[in-house]
This record gives sequence, structure tokens and C-alpha cells, in this order.
Amino acid sequence: MKGKLVKVFVFMMFLCEFANSQSNTESITFNPTFADKQINLADSSFYLRDSSNFQIEVLKFYISKLQLLKNGKVVFTEKHGAFLIDISKPLSCKINIAKYIDFDAIQFNLGIDSTINVSGAMGGDLDPTKGMYWTWQSGYINFKLEGKNNLCKTRNHEFQFHLGGYVSPFNSLQTVKLPVKNKSKVVIDLDVKKIIENIDFKKQHSIMSPTSDAVCFSALVAKAFSIN
Repeated sequence: MKGKLVKVFVFMMFLCEFANSQSNTESITFNPTFADKQINLADSSFYLRDSSNFQIEVLKFYISKLQLLKNGKVVFTEKHGAFLIDISKPLSCKINIAKYIDFDAIQFNLGIDSTINVSGAMGGDLDPTKGMYWTWQSGYINFKLEGKNNLCKTRNHEFQFHLGGYVSPFNSLQTVKLPVKNKSKVVIDLDVKKIIENIDFKKQHSIMSPTSDAVCFSALVAKAFSIN
């Protein structure tokens, strides 16, 4: 009987600690959209201004070195390292941070920096099985967008944009800084429409290695983040 009471006590302590850990965290949510519509892979077909049909099938990207700032100074740095945001896995779109921190801006890297890249393939969200790693020479894919556009002169009208590269002149890492007004609910939108409206799908439908196009495309992606 005494042994059972001890087990119950230990279990209750675990629940209390878990509850405390949850109450001491806030979440930052990454919300991929197409203009003002949230992207759902089950219904991800849209029309562009050129009347072409655009469909999203894969959307994944790395967020790293996430920081909170107050008056331009860093007040919190997420030590986890890197997070893989995968639209097909809603839970991956939320990042928990410490609660009760006073901040007015958020800053993060879109992609993986050279320090991690030269360390080779790693585990967790950086595991090569996640489909976001090329080779030790080319490193990680920072951003991946795949789908179909009827203007693409490819098999099944498919397009593939895999952005990465950490060695100059093809370092595609981007730093994003956004002002925050409501720190109790931080939702960061990524408007895919702002990205693909700059693409001529008749001429461009694939980026699969570190190139100058990957760098330019990455800059477009970075500008597509915002907080309403």
C-alpha cells in the first residue's frame, strides 16, 4: 500500500511540474498564408494574377537563432538551435519560448548558419531523414517549396525550389526582424503569394543547388514574413 502511495505521489509531482512548465511558456506560431488565406495542403490551389493555377504540395523551412529584443537589445535567445517548420505537421509551426519576458521585436534566421553546416548532418530537426539536407559540401536546404503551376513546361507542370547554400558568394541565410505589438499572441505570417508573384513560371521552375538565384529567392522569402 505504501509503495502505491509513493508512485501516486511521484506521478502527481510530475503532472505539477509539467503544468508549471506549460504555464511558464508562450508560443510563437508560424502561419503560412496565400494573401489573407491560411494555406491548407488539402485545399492549396490558388490563382495568380496571370490567371495561372498554382498548387502547393510541400512547404518546409528552417528557423534558427530565434531572439527576442527590447529597444534594440537582445533579452532572450532560444537555445534549441534550429526548428523545422513543416506545413504538413501543424505542431511544428509552434515554438515555445519563456514567459514573462518584456520584448517589442523578434528576430530569427531563415535557414542554417555556416557553423552548423560545417558540423555535418545532425539529429532532431536537423536529421537528414527530414529531407532538408543535400551533402556535407552543400549543407542544409533552408527553404523548400514544391508544387504545380500549369505554366511550367515540366512533367506534370511541377516546380521545385530548394534554397540553401552557406559558402560565399552563395550564402542564402537571411535574417528577419519584426516588430511585436501583442506579445501575448505572436503569429508570424509567411505570405507565399508575395514570393511566387515574382516568378515567371514559363522560364523558371527549379532551383536545386546553391546559386545566385537561390540567394535572390531567399531574400524574397525573408521579406514575405510579417506580424499583423
